[in-house]
Amino acid sequence: MRGRKSGGVKARDLGPFVPDTIHQGDALALLSKLPAGSIDLVVTDPPFAIDFRAQRGNYNRTGSRVLDGYREVLPDQYRDFTNRWMEEAFRVLSPAGSLYVFSGWNRLKEVLCGLDRAGFHTVNHLIWKFQFGVFTRRRYVTSHYHILFAVKDPSDYTFNKQDHYPEDVWVIPREYWKGRKKTATKLPLDLVSRILAYSSDPGDLVLDPFIGSGTVAVVAREMGRHFLGFELSEEYCAFALERLREEGTRGGRAAGSGNAEGEN
Repeated sequence: MRGRKSGGVKARDLGPFVPDTIHQGDALALLSKLPAGSIDLVVTDPPFAIDFRAQRGNYNRTGSRVLDGYREVLPDQYRDFTNRWMEEAFRVLSPAGSLYVFSGWNRLKEVLCGLDRAGFHTVNHLIWKFQFGVFTRRRYVTSHYHILFAVKDPSDYTFNKQDHYPEDVWVIPREYWKGRKKTATKLPLDLVSRILAYSSDPGDLVLDPFIGSGTVAVVAREMGRHFLGFELSEEYCAFALERLREEGTRGGRAAGSGNAEGEN
């Protein structure tokens, strides 16, 4: 299903922003500056409101190589936080716009309710299955994330069918950057590539209001889409900008290598 979209990104009013830029600041404040209907697709991995310490040795990684600056949302503030940014995301999306939002199971209820409250129509509840999770002793190991695919208009949105039988469980390995600086959380390039292939067209404008390590921007540029990113952490914003410069110089993505033992 291909949505009816307005003209190219150059013809749009983006307020104080220009395409293909990343801005440091609070997502809610920056979203409010975007004109209504100016974005084709939102892809984002917001904070999960869990007890997550960025430099903890998850996945056998070396804490000193994990970039500081991760910001979490307090659990008692998460519902309001989710409602507010989703309302803004709904406002800035074009009439045929779509949203993909990542969530852990812990706060999935707030995410689903936030989508409904903002006015979205949930099309699919996808599962991203990765190769392993953090070791546990008294419960099952969590080795998946939820991805909610939602749209403004269920009769008019972009869906470029890539496979004859596209299933809603995606098995995609995490990326590991052995011996390199990294952010505490990052999405695999292949995962974001799949989302953009299905739900955007060349020249579309993709927004990530919690851009973190910059993966959405990197993939959007590679695939001929435009991007706009917001990031609260000054350290993460600098990291994402540097990653864009480095990978642009190399002329393509720096592939992460899968490693079942961890990334170090």
